[in-house]
Amino acid sequence: MPSTTSMTATSMTAAPGTGTAGPRTWAAVLALAAATFSVVTTEMLPVGLLTPLGTGLRVSAGTAGLAVTLPGLVAAASAPLLPVAARRADRRTVLCALLLLLTAANVLSALAPHIAVLLFARALVGVCIGGVWAIAAGLGPRLLPAHRSGRATALIFSGIAVASVLGVPAGTFLGSLAGWRWAFAALTGVTLTVTAALFLLLPPLPPETPVGLGTFARLLRTPAVGRGLLAIALLVTGHFTAYTYVRPILDRTPGLGAGTVSALLLGYGLAGIAGTIAGGAFAARAPRRALIVIAAGLGAVVLLLIPAAGSLVVPTALLVLWGLAYGGVSVSAQSLLSAAAPRAREAGSALFAGVFNTAIALGAFTGGRTADALGPAAVLGVGGGLALLALPALLSAGMRRPDSAGERGSRE
Repeated sequence: MPSTTSMTATSMTAAPGTGTAGPRTWAAVLALAAATFSVVTTEMLPVGLLTPLGTGLRVSAGTAGLAVTLPGLVAAASAPLLPVAARRADRRTVLCALLLLLTAANVLSALAPHIAVLLFARALVGVCIGGVWAIAAGLGPRLLPAHRSGRATALIFSGIAVASVLGVPAGTFLGSLAGWRWAFAALTGVTLTVTAALFLLLPPLPPETPVGLGTFARLLRTPAVGRGLLAIALLVTGHFTAYTYVRPILDRTPGLGAGTVSALLLGYGLAGIAGTIAGGAFAARAPRRALIVIAAGLGAVVLLLIPAAGSLVVPTALLVLWGLAYGGVSVSAQSLLSAAAPRAREAGSALFAGVFNTAIALGAFTGGRTADALGPAAVLGVGGGLALLALPALLSAGMRRPDSAGERGSRE
């Protein structure tokens, strides 16, 4: 017999798709966006601090680069495992605990006396990334009515784009002024504030259905989920194969200075925010069609950059279109998986987060090997080709609902 506490918590939580779209609910969605902003800023901050970080800890640039690689690999593993480990815990409690762990990891990073300590802290960051993605990504439909859930999901994922445009550059600037340790220290204040916002604004969120390891196997046997994840893996791997080496790609353009490159990347980031919003609106109506358009557009844009090195105008336009297309990937992919497994959203989100983070690492590795062997133009060819290979998987991924076995949570 359920306890009075659990019954009260359940009664305070709106059923999926029936939440009210009041100011407090939208504030809760903004708090979730702040959570995704926090984890992505923390994940990517070392990209702008690699040189001073390596100098401060007396390690090579390659060793310092593990501070970027390690969190992504840990996130890929932790995303499907954390919902299983916390299968019966209130999701508000889990998210607050993850943000507190992120705060501790940033404190440890700021104080790290040795690279081993920093890498331990970065592994903790990976746990937070995987957990926040797995849980927060699917909460839009629980907080808001069905006709507003797409906008809510887009807003949650906008934290990722804003982190790239504002969070990482701001942290890099602070690091250049006060040192890399102060950049991590500043993030502790951000993550503590986000923790408080999540605790105060989110309603109680008991798990809809406990997630077990068997849940993932059943979902993967569902055609729409399996093919959707395959398409996401190809699309994201293709993107990061090319985008990880966007600087040498842009450097092919004659007379392009460092200031112009920075402006182009800022334009890419701003287009990404717009793409997240537009992708969320499109995906709310037709998620598979949205991803088909995105895969075709992203693949075409990346391939068109191969012959576009002769002038500044064409690469600029293509880079903005690239940002617009990629900005819609996360929200459209999440909407696709939610539609394919409407009663197993958290398990779908966990699989999505694991595949996505694995694809980031695989894309960066593929791009590096291709760039070393064949040069920047080949990186664009491989990246664009992988993105276009997502189209057959998406075209065959019918949106038939999973059977009840695929949707049921496992209690094993």
